[in-house]
Parts: sequence; structure tokens; C-alpha cells
Amino acid sequence: MFSAFRRWRRKRTADRTQISPEQWARVEATLPFLDFLPPEERPRLRRMALEFLADKEVHGAEGLLVTDNILLSIALQACLPVLNIGIDAYADWVGIVVYPGDFVVPRRVADEDGVVHEYDDEVLGEAWEGGPVLLSWFDAENPLDGINVVIHEFAHKLDMSNGEVDGYPRLPASMSASAWAAAFQHAYDDFCARFDRGEDLLLDTYGTEHPAEFFAVMSEAFFETPGLLKKEYPAVYKQLSLYYQQDPASRQATPAHTPTAFP
Repeated sequence: MFSAFRRWRRKRTADRTQISPEQWARVEATLPFLDFLPPEERPRLRRMALEFLADKEVHGAEGLLVTDNILLSIALQACLPVLNIGIDAYADWVGIVVYPGDFVVPRRVADEDGVVHEYDDEVLGEAWEGGPVLLSWFDAENPLDGINVVIHEFAHKLDMSNGEVDGYPRLPASMSASAWAAAFQHAYDDFCARFDRGEDLLLDTYGTEHPAEFFAVMSEAFFETPGLLKKEYPAVYKQLSLYYQQDPASRQATPAHTPTAFP
């Protein structure tokens, strides 16, 4: 958990940070899924984003210059899932490394015979337990396609809260662990079976890789294409709604509007 001094320092730094309404609006215009958040919650998300940046160290890799807009975009996306959980959920690490597009991670894997295989894995992001989050950055508006690298990797960080990356984050006492397990296991089995049959799936098939990836992919869909997720796997949507304490599908049909200039 955050120490009292660490909380004080991040709040003090956020208090001193000045971002114009125009800059917030420019960044948020590239993240259209933020419109699924009730308007009155936007100032709170912005404030949490500033505290998040006060607590984390963000570095560019391979020559990428991390601009203020990149920082704000990452922070808004990272804080959206924990808006009602609390920023303390990200307490046990500080580093974020941002790459200009896809990047390569060297892998060493031992097979069942004990033979070690080494290879380069091209990825969009990666979260290390107790360590940094690695992200690829693409300088373009985020389409509402259910694919969101930032939310995906930060969902993995939440998954790690119970000590194991298995698709089962630490749930609040008000939630039923058995209901979560039943909803996700049934959906994961169905999703994998449909994939194996060659069905044209509407959700990201990367979710078939592992229950942990399924949770991260469903979290992406929850925030980006909530109506689709609710239609495909309503029980999963319900569990994520309880966990994240948000209901984005209820606002997905809201007509597009000009972003409000929040303070």
C-alpha cells in the first residue's frame, strides 16, 4: 500500500500541475471510449491521472520522445479501470516504458523434455510482476475496436494483485468468487471452442491464449465495446461491472457530443 508520505507527495505534485482545458480536450478526443463515462466523473478521472503521473516514472525507448500528450493519454487510460477501485491498486511498481510501435522481447522457454528454446517475441505490451509496464505507442486516435494496449496491460497489473496471473484479480468482499469463476470459466471455454471451430469471433481472439489474457481482453472490451461484450457474454459483463464499479454499456448508445471543458 502507499505510505502516508507517498500519498501526500503525489497529491501535492498533482495540486501543482496545471493542464489547460484545451489540452485535456485534445487528448481526450483521441480516446472516444471516455464518453461512456458519466460526464460528472471526468474531473475525478483527470485528477487521478495527475496523481498517477506524480507517482510513476515514464520513459521513452528506442528514441521515442514522451510528450505531455502521451503522458496524459496513458494516465487517463490506466486510471479508467481503477477510477472506483482506487489508485492504490497500482502501488507496488513505478516504471512505465513506452516504445514507438511494436517491440521485441527475448524469450527462453523450456519444453516438456527440458530443452530450452530461445526466440524473439514481437509484442504490443507487457506487464512484469513487481516491475514495469511496457507499452507500444501509436500516434493516432484510438478507434472503438475493443483493442486497447494500455487497458490490457493494466488489467494484467490488477490480475497480479492476488499473487498469480490467472484471470482472477483480488475481488472486493462484496463480490462472490464463485460467481466470478463460473462466469469467466464458462465464457472462456465457450470462446475457445468457438475459436477452434473457426467461427468469426467479434471479440479479440488473443483472449484464447490463457485465462489471464481472456480477463485482459474482456477488460478491453468492457471499456471500449461494452455493448458488444454485454451481448456476447452478459455474465462476464456483469462481473466486470461489479469489479470495476462502472456500467459503460448504459451510456454506449448516448449520441456523440462535443466534449465538455471540465476544469
